[in-house]
Amino acid sequence: MNRHQKTIKQEVTLSGVGLHTGNKVTMTFKPAPVNHGYAFVRIDLEGEPVIEASAEYVINTQRGTNLEKRGVTVNTSEHVLAAVVALDIDNIIIEINAPEPPIMDGSSKHFIEALEKAGIEEQDAEREEYVVKDIISYRDEETGSEIILMPCDEYKITTMVDFGTKVLGTQNATLESLTDFKNEIADARTFSFLHELEMLLDNDLIKGGDLNNAIVYVDKEISENTMGKLKKAFNKESLTVKPNGILDNLTLRWANEAARHKLLDVIGDLALVGTRIKGKVIANKPGHLVNTVFAKKLQKIIKQEKRNNVPTFDLNQPPLMDIHQIMNILPHRPPFLLIDRIIELSDKHVVGMKNVTMNESFFVGHFPDSPVMPGVLQIEAMAQCGGVLVLSTVPDPDNYLTYFMKMDNVKFKQKVLPGDTLIFKAELMSPIRRGICHMQSYGYANGKLVVEAELMAQIAKKPKE
Repeated sequence: MNRHQKTIKQEVTLSGVGLHTGNKVTMTFKPAPVNHGYAFVRIDLEGEPVIEASAEYVINTQRGTNLEKRGVTVNTSEHVLAAVVALDIDNIIIEINAPEPPIMDGSSKHFIEALEKAGIEEQDAEREEYVVKDIISYRDEETGSEIILMPCDEYKITTMVDFGTKVLGTQNATLESLTDFKNEIADARTFSFLHELEMLLDNDLIKGGDLNNAIVYVDKEISENTMGKLKKAFNKESLTVKPNGILDNLTLRWANEAARHKLLDVIGDLALVGTRIKGKVIANKPGHLVNTVFAKKLQKIIKQEKRNNVPTFDLNQPPLMDIHQIMNILPHRPPFLLIDRIIELSDKHVVGMKNVTMNESFFVGHFPDSPVMPGVLQIEAMAQCGGVLVLSTVPDPDNYLTYFMKMDNVKFKQKVLPGDTLIFKAELMSPIRRGICHMQSYGYANGKLVVEAELMAQIAKKPKE
């Protein structure tokens, strides 16, 4: 799989009806910048609120995976997200003018076609990928549903479906590579059992349903009353049950279309993890609930591993920059120069070091009996490290000053004490433009993450004397 992030080349629009509302929906796919990820935008609401495709925003899984952020919802997101993942897209904006994407034919086929029409292009940033090293699993003891993720050299998925009904029976489906999704999985349509359909009709749902976007498995005898409701809902004068137990006017695309659609759902739901997965998924009796609970679990594991993944550097090697070279770039001077060495420097990242000694002036008052390095100075030290990165892009850094613009998601994990050696690593979150540097920064000491933050700074020429 290509290591660079990808987005679409141009925007593309498609329309249809919402499965549950029956209202016309217009959806537009738009290119997104690097590290943006997947996000829905409700353009029908004031302020056009954004709902990122993240497991943390899953509110319920009734007849689809439904997201909510600050009271704004997006329902049945999985078919769209499955198409985006399958086409190897990392960053995209999905604008919709309704609470749910159009159901189309109940599969991902039309979304694949639209995205291919828009074209896909590489971006100037490396893709983040979670490489599975140990088996990760989740089991719902009540239903027996289970998902297992194991090490593998590629993202692969196997689903095993068993609803305990004669009409559907036991089915399996496997996807060996995402490149096979278009031909083997994308056309698999959503399905429902008759008893579920009755409940939905009684609750005034599936207004956008018809016999072309849902396979209906008839798992019980149809009463005259139910048949009348079905005729009205599907706008048909007559309906019958085919010999294979499926409502008529629809032909299966595969004998195991139900299992293939469940596999499609797994891909769409696991897109909410927010990170590419390199591993094999085995899902037994999957459903949106077990899928999204597993997505939340995996999302937490990935975040925790990132925190604990402390990089190692050989501090015995000569530094890339010593204190004199640092002062040739940074305008800071003691006692406010908080970086002693630069260990690594590229056009996208920087690694610096500070030895924290009892001689630091701030320990006089912070605190006299229990010296602790102030968090604000840890942030300042990380920012100075990033300042070396941004100032190294200009030919005359001594003519520039660096100014903080903002800091986000600041977290302090451990105390920094006299005798600690702080290692700072800052990585660009987007290319430097107009002297503005947006970085994800981390600080480590004693083999642990002690501080992290998103920082933004700008360089500007010194005022003339």
